[in-house]
Amino acid sequence: MSRTFLAIGECMVEMAPSGSGTYKMGFAGDTLNTAWYARKYLGNDWNVGYFTAVGTDQVSSEMLEFLQTANIDVSGIRRLDDRTLGLYLIQLKDGERSFAYWRSQSAARCLAADRQALEASLGQAGLIYFSGITLAILPADDRLTFLEALRAARKKGAQVAFDPNLRPRLWEDAETMRACVTEAAGVCDFVMPSFEDELTHFGDADPKASVERYLAAGAGAVVVKNGPEEVLCARQGALRAFQPRPVSTIVDTTAAGDSFNAAFLAEYLKSENLEAAVAAGAGLAGRVIQHRGALVECLESV
Repeated sequence: MSRTFLAIGECMVEMAPSGSGTYKMGFAGDTLNTAWYARKYLGNDWNVGYFTAVGTDQVSSEMLEFLQTANIDVSGIRRLDDRTLGLYLIQLKDGERSFAYWRSQSAARCLAADRQALEASLGQAGLIYFSGITLAILPADDRLTFLEALRAARKKGAQVAFDPNLRPRLWEDAETMRACVTEAAGVCDFVMPSFEDELTHFGDADPKASVERYLAAGAGAVVVKNGPEEVLCARQGALRAFQPRPVSTIVDTTAAGDSFNAAFLAEYLKSENLEAAVAAGAGLAGRVIQHRGALVECLESV
């Protein structure tokens, strides 16, 4: 198997309040967060890449520089003259965060428009990681292209991991979201949902129902995250539950699921030990949520 971990999705400009009406610019996105943590916890014998589409403007160049500084391979990223990055603004009121988005014409929406470029990047990967947001931002025809390319890469030996990360506001309607996510699960070796999302948008009674539904869709393995509750895992006909260690102080749950996915997959790629992978994922997520922000430096390695 190729030792390349490839994440696919949208990295956005983040404007976060820094006090006195000013904002600090950064870059963030669910699949980018996972790639960033995977880079830290996979050994030097692994390459970690990111695939998306960006503009040719200065802010797009700054985003690429940010990724390269994090030692993430950007060689496959497409650059489009007529588009730029999506942007979101974090708003704070009484300590609660809300978000305003500008992404309807982001370059990342075109990431699957060039099938040849997409297949070239996927063909180099040993593990391909994407999310429901990756699917949601694509036009309908490009979603089909994307899933076909995943099937082709899997036939060539790549493993595919997917976090449904259900965000109905990004989709045409809830029915389309559920149908596309279910189809995507069928081309994946790992489906890694959060039970809160599955309860809200699929009506699952419990995490076991989520496991059974994704297995029925064709997923090879299912790992259901559930906050501080048990992580439920099903693989090769066996269903197991793992209790994460409790976290006493929670500061910010941003990227909890993204970081779990990174450490879980990194450990599983190294050891193929499901229990060790869950422990690594839960351990990293537990450390991340004790700090502010999605990307936390200087964390203990897996």
